[in-house]
Amino acid sequence: MFHLGTTELVIIFIIVILLFGVGRIGKIASELGSGIRSFKTGLNGEDQKTE
Repeated sequence: MFHLGTTELVIIFIIVILLFGVGRIGKIASELGSGIRSFKTGLNGEDQKTE
């Protein structure tokens, strides 16, 4: 469907950084990672809290 090469991906990445900024992208990635982690924990049925 979409055949993106390396050049197109780099251009898209640069545009995203210019729009959102590095700090905002890091925060979004961190929140996404913690959401995925809690989803996997929920699927496994683990109700243990980490200390």
